[in-house]
Amino acid sequence: MDTMTENDYLIAWGLYAFAALGCLLVWMRITRWMWRWLREPLRLLVAVLLFSPTIIDPVKEKVAPAIAITALDLLFKVGNNAWRAISDLFMYGMIAFGIYLVFVVIRFPIERASRARKEQAAAAKAAALADEPEEVHPFGGAGDDRYGRPPVPSNPQRMRVEPRL
Repeated sequence: MDTMTENDYLIAWGLYAFAALGCLLVWMRITRWMWRWLREPLRLLVAVLLFSPTIIDPVKEKVAPAIAITALDLLFKVGNNAWRAISDLFMYGMIAFGIYLVFVVIRFPIERASRARKEQAAAAKAAALADEPEEVHPFGGAGDDRYGRPPVPSNPQRMRVEPRL
């Protein structure tokens, strides 16, 4: 006798999806300090682990999270779906990393061109600043010393800082 109705099944998947999304967001927060070429594949790996389904009942077309089925089958010897779940995880992982590699191959030349444009603009700006004559104030600015330098506070810790609005 099947005690789980279709509504219960959808509620269970909804709760799992909500919890898995929370775990993925925490993982993104944990990995944000890493180098980008390490951070992105690790995030993709965790997304594949959390969101990969596997079939548990082919007759009723019931699916469950592959990582949960693998853990239950290996730790508690509950069923015999572990190898199917592992193969599904591997298959989804290969597909996701293949798509990611295509994305990286497309993104790499675009970023190189953007970086080159920024460096060229910075070099042009530096050249333009070098060509401009330096402003000369014959009598100095207000509060400058006799050589035109701004005053240096005697105690830097006591400098007044104005609040920004």
